[in-house]
Amino acid sequence: MSEQVRVDEVLASLLALCHPLEPFDMPLLDAHGATLSEDIYAGERLVMKAGSRIRSTQIGLAASIGLDHLPTRPHPRVVVISAGPDLVEPGETLSADEEYETNSWLLTTAVREVGAVAYRVHSIPENEDQLQAVIEDQLVRADLIILSGERHDDSFDLITRTISKMGEVTSVEVAIESGGRHNYGQIGPDKVPVITLPGDPVSAYISFELLVRPMIRT
Repeated sequence: MSEQVRVDEVLASLLALCHPLEPFDMPLLDAHGATLSEDIYAGERLVMKAGSRIRSTQIGLAASIGLDHLPTRPHPRVVVISAGPDLVEPGETLSADEEYETNSWLLTTAVREVGAVAYRVHSIPENEDQLQAVIEDQLVRADLIILSGERHDDSFDLITRTISKMGEVTSVEVAIESGGRHNYGQIGPDKVPVITLPGDPVSAYISFELLVRPMIRT
């Protein structure tokens, strides 16, 4: 049985899995929307603070003090995967016991709103072999992998069995209303962080805001 754990305890474990990406200089227009990695000074006057989002006003300010590049933190690359035999892509016809795949659409756009690069996997794996193949194919471009399934627990068990074979994974029940079970850990040879969210879209979004958003912003 999964252990019930407070949100702050789970979040602390998740943040421990994350490592800040190495900063690098980006041309001004490419830096738009990125995060500033260093304080910027005009002479001795601080004009931009590290950690701030680079917007049009910062681009204009940088140009006005003669900068053509800005030091930035790269956008994390987040892969979003949904899995389960009863999931159907929107636009297709539902059969009995099937449901439209919702979470990957919801979570991909939520990831982009945080400022990360989001990749939605378009195929929906239905068994362990398919899911493992999809995950292994995505590891090369992922700084974080988010998985979710159907509203019932069968798909969660499918995901849990699969990622447990690929690395070190912990299963917990988060102590929030309708929070459900979650997995987190590191998988693959490069120990890519992974988190599994509940299949219910509302619960998945709440978990994203409480747990995943801080991971991306780390």
